[in-house]
Amino acid sequence: MKSFPNIIPIFPLSGVIYFPKTNLPLNIFEQRYLDLVNDAYNKDKLMGMVQSQKRGDEVYKVGCLGKISDLQKSKDGRILINLTGITRFEILQEVKNNKRYREFKVNYKNFEIDLKSVAEKQSSEILMDKAKIFFKKNGLLLNWKEFEKLDEMQKIDTLSMISPITNEEKQKLLEAFSINDKIKTLEDIISFYLHDVNFNNQTIQ
Repeated sequence: MKSFPNIIPIFPLSGVIYFPKTNLPLNIFEQRYLDLVNDAYNKDKLMGMVQSQKRGDEVYKVGCLGKISDLQKSKDGRILINLTGITRFEILQEVKNNKRYREFKVNYKNFEIDLKSVAEKQSSEILMDKAKIFFKKNGLLLNWKEFEKLDEMQKIDTLSMISPITNEEKQKLLEAFSINDKIKTLEDIISFYLHDVNFNNQTIQ
């Protein structure tokens, strides 16, 4: 497995769940996160995203490592970046520092699948059928023709990231170890929301 730093700067953000092989645009304006982005960009361009919990400064234990693939500085001091997801990590502990932003010791070993190509065909056809109905029911437009060009893992992670479900449900998807676990979890979540849908004739009652 490719070696990544075991201590990384973390951007805790409530309501943002970020997955490998997806892109996340961020508008940075707080000084502590301006410092984080500048430091990360000048070092290895790597930073972690993790969801904040509702209690105090606590964060969830699983987040996603990203690489700054684009950075633009605006005249008013903001920084606009694009973060490309690489692999998930598990937080082990927070590391004390003298910086404005937080750093954590992390471990990647449980998520080696994120760095591998998914060779075998996964059984996600039922999920895709349900997702199309789910998106249509919620008035969300997705270019499914372009979507089909993504590899299997990208499809699942993209759906997990953009589906109109709760942050807790997205976190559960982020923490699913295998692609099959993720497919089953997402299918169960969407099925829960679409309990009034008849999938035999694809009609919404």
